[in-house]
This record gives sequence, C-alpha cells and structure tokens, in this order.
Amino acid sequence: MSSIAYARIRNNPQFAQLVAARGRFAWFLSAIVFIVFFSFVLAVAFAPDFLAQRPFASSNVTIGILAGLFQFIVFWVLTLVYVRRANGEFDDLNKAVLDAASREDK
Repeated sequence: MSSIAYARIRNNPQFAQLVAARGRFAWFLSAIVFIVFFSFVLAVAFAPDFLAQRPFASSNVTIGILAGLFQFIVFWVLTLVYVRRANGEFDDLNKAVLDAASREDK
C-alpha cells in the first residue's frame, strides 16, 4: 500500500471510530483484569484467614484456591468476549475502512 492509501485510511471517519471503539473496549477489559487480579492480591495480603477457610467441611479446597481458579475463568471469558467482538464489530469496521480506501484508489 502506498502512503497515499495510508493517509486515506487515517482520514476516514470510520477508522477513527474503529480506533476509538477498540481502545475504549480494550481499556475497559484491562480495568476488569486489573480489578480482579489486584483484588485477589489484596485479599491474600489482608485477609489470609478468610482465604484459608474451607467452604466444604470434608474438603482440602480453600476459598483461596477457588478464588484463584475463578480468576482464570474470568480471564478466559474476557478473552472470549474480546475475540468475539473483534471478529464481529471490529472486523466489519476494518473491512469498511479498507473497502473505502480501495474504492478511492480506483
């Protein structure tokens, strides 16, 4: 692609919409990851007795272990949410921007 095509893409309002939407969504998901992860770290630091409790009387599983596993589930779900949105809305916007740029080349 030529620098003229890149300039057309950067000047396309749909490109600005794509960059803004993707950025907002990525920051939102990052904030969720940050909150979940550091909540666990803070719980380990300030509530170790709570995390050491066993939710089931005859089990060796603790609340801390369950909370750690919960983190992985949350992170996998967030990854799935991002991938689905990226493959849907973001790819559609990206295709529209590229189609508009290629039409202007002709």
